[in-house]
Amino acid sequence: MKKVLLSDSGPETSDAIYSFWRWENEEDLNVERVAEITEYLLSIGINAFELSPVYGHGKIERLFGEALTKLGVDRNELVIFTKVTNKVALEDGTIEYEPLTEKSIIAQIDASLSKLNTDYIDVVLVQDYDPLMNVDAVASVLTSLQIRGKIKHVGVSNFNVQQHKLIASRLSQEVVTNHFELNLLNTTALEDGRIDFIKEQYSKPMAFGPLADGNILFGHDYRAVTIRETLEGFTQKYNSNIEQIAVAWIHKLGALPIIGSLSKSRIKNAATASEIQLTYQDWHTIYEVTKTI
Repeated sequence: MKKVLLSDSGPETSDAIYSFWRWENEEDLNVERVAEITEYLLSIGINAFELSPVYGHGKIERLFGEALTKLGVDRNELVIFTKVTNKVALEDGTIEYEPLTEKSIIAQIDASLSKLNTDYIDVVLVQDYDPLMNVDAVASVLTSLQIRGKIKHVGVSNFNVQQHKLIASRLSQEVVTNHFELNLLNTTALEDGRIDFIKEQYSKPMAFGPLADGNILFGHDYRAVTIRETLEGFTQKYNSNIEQIAVAWIHKLGALPIIGSLSKSRIKNAATASEIQLTYQDWHTIYEVTKTI
């Protein structure tokens, strides 16, 4: 799998990213299972991993850190994303809200570093714009953490263009990415300017939900069925399957798809989609269908 720069300033990452967000309800949540999937991902060239303090009710970061130790992975070969968030995962599985402050951000980063058994995070994503957020204070502590070497880069998650611009205006280094949903059943980021703005910054977006939580493959509503039938019409031409065409459509935009499946075959489908080069005509043919359903 080829490597690409997430932005002009880095980091260099595989052109697909794996996220553990679907492990929320995984019953077999243990270090052996995490290590198995991680080893497989590395074997097919995926070196980028997206985590969060709340994934797996707060357990995934610790298990991933233990898995890396178990596998003896060279930390310098990995690109690790995690988040700072105003959501606090409680032991009973519920979520509480706590404002992002200097104290809470430092506590979250230190906790993530400890669980992941690492000295630094490659990219910290500020998750979900909070209308009550003190942007200056948040930017100040993130800049301080960059100077101290605890985080390398800052990104955002689910920010609109104006929110993205606001926090970027307060940071000393660029915002390297915006992490949002993008798929053939949700092309909002194409219409509301988010992708255009990211391109203006010479960065790449991180696209989660590339298969719309499986609806593109298995949905029964009219929109899902229509998209699936459209994609099916291209599978023979590209010697591929529906899943690969859907992800290849995202790649054509310069976005990095986030893979969340626990199935190795599904992971491989998404990971190999970058090898499919949709023609200009075919990309637009598919896109036009999304506008009519």
